[in-house]
Amino acid sequence: MLRILSIPIWIDWKAFRPETSFFIPCLDYRPVQEFVEKEADRLRMQVVCKRVVERGRYGLRVWRLA
Repeated sequence: MLRILSIPIWIDWKAFRPETSFFIPCLDYRPVQEFVEKEADRLRMQVVCKRVVERGRYGLRVWRLA
């Protein structure tokens, strides 16, 4: 589980299929990206993370490649 400003963020890794993505709202994306990349590596998933602005909110978009 990831916490952003003490708010728990639950990522359902089992449901995260290749060629799908999810968005995590955050201002300081670096620790969030580090957490996501470490978990993906542990689960042997290939992901790409990009800092984005969606609907006026800053955050991190994560795509699963394989």
